[in-house]
Amino acid sequence: MTIDEIKKLIQNGEKIDVEFKESKNALTKDIFDTVCSFNNRNGGHILLGINDKRDIVGVSEDKIDKVIKEFTTSINNQQKMNPPLYLLPKVFEIDGKKVIYIRVPEGYQVCRHNGRILDRSYEGDINITNHAELVYKLYARKQGSYFVNKVYPNLDIEFLDTSIIYKAKNMAAARNKNHVWENMSADELLRSANLILTDPETKREGITLAAILLFGKDNSIMSVLPQHKTDAIFRVENKDRYDDRDVVITNLIDSYDRLIAFGQKHLNDLFVLDGIVNVNARDRILREIVSNTLAHRDYSSGFPTKMIIDDEKITIENSNLTHGMGALDLQKFEPFPKNPAISKVFREIGLADELGSGMRNTYKYTRLYSGVDPLFEEGDIFRTIIPLKKIATQKVGGENVPRNVPQDVPRMSFEEIKNIIKDMIKEDSRVSRKDIAIILGVSEKTITRYIKEIPNIKYVGKGKNGHWELNE
Repeated sequence: MTIDEIKKLIQNGEKIDVEFKESKNALTKDIFDTVCSFNNRNGGHILLGINDKRDIVGVSEDKIDKVIKEFTTSINNQQKMNPPLYLLPKVFEIDGKKVIYIRVPEGYQVCRHNGRILDRSYEGDINITNHAELVYKLYARKQGSYFVNKVYPNLDIEFLDTSIIYKAKNMAAARNKNHVWENMSADELLRSANLILTDPETKREGITLAAILLFGKDNSIMSVLPQHKTDAIFRVENKDRYDDRDVVITNLIDSYDRLIAFGQKHLNDLFVLDGIVNVNARDRILREIVSNTLAHRDYSSGFPTKMIIDDEKITIENSNLTHGMGALDLQKFEPFPKNPAISKVFREIGLADELGSGMRNTYKYTRLYSGVDPLFEEGDIFRTIIPLKKIATQKVGGENVPRNVPQDVPRMSFEEIKNIIKDMIKEDSRVSRKDIAIILGVSEKTITRYIKEIPNIKYVGKGKNGHWELNE
């Protein structure tokens, strides 16, 4: 750490991994809470001699040795800090004043200060000792095993739905004719996917929780994981409740199909160009966010996973064993495997790609579909937000019909139709009447008639080589 880096930390202010303590003449007692919470989260930087306003007040020179000795003695005391930590404070001189810098690393064990377990959030140091679920999540982050690898020695393959296993085999073979699963029995497939393991305590073999989630019968899943649920909600007209809902409590492969179908039912398949190629951005987005939600959630949590579609956005919320806090940056994002056994099956059958690609794809297709970036917020609840244009959820044609199937009678006013046509032309000056007609669920002749009634729109050129001009 250099003086310039210290100055930058001060300039950027306190964050989830940066804490200032004035400590001009003595240590503030809550510094040990911060050390504990940093060690339990992702590590952090502590600066002594800086106040909350980012002013450099400095640590008195005649107190520096005392402050450092008290700090190192306390964190090495197992009765106070367990496990004891071995940190080396460093002294820097900035603007003629002494500042003590302490780097706290991320710990491999759960740390306690005076018997209390503390975790770090943007609100500061949080005592989670009496919050069982948060404590469990903390221990889960520190250990190398995965919750979904839990083994059930007393359960056999009869606990699973073999038709779903063979469905997965066919999906894998459809992607790769020489796939190793093609000629395997159900038992062989489960073993190759690490879905049959040996319980390290009993030394007995059995199917894992991941196997049950992927291929289990509905009653089998509920018997081992009663909190398993994904709540799909469409809320556009009835803001207080919902317009449509699907509570999904089945295996993950059928859950994927149900959630994709729900999204397709309520989101228009907008005309989108990726370069010169027309792409189905809606389905690409749904694929990424649904597979991510099912493959990477924390299944130990009772938090109900939600997919909410309203007229402004899609919001996905699911419980998470977090490795960071706040909005994720695509350029700096480092993916962590959450449930490798589930992710592997999803990749083999074509429901997901390599780790980390989902976030990049979601950015790409959300920009094409909505014109803006998605938002990924990591925390104990992982939140994905996909902004939507109004046209994405605009009702057309009859009720509960696929959004890309033409219908005879539009249910929108002419003013609404006019605005949608203008928006589509603004977005793509080469959009065809046919594509506009598909989105609005009317005939091309109807679109031609509507366009004639909209002032300041004209088509320049001929056929596919022409383009729209809109003067407002």
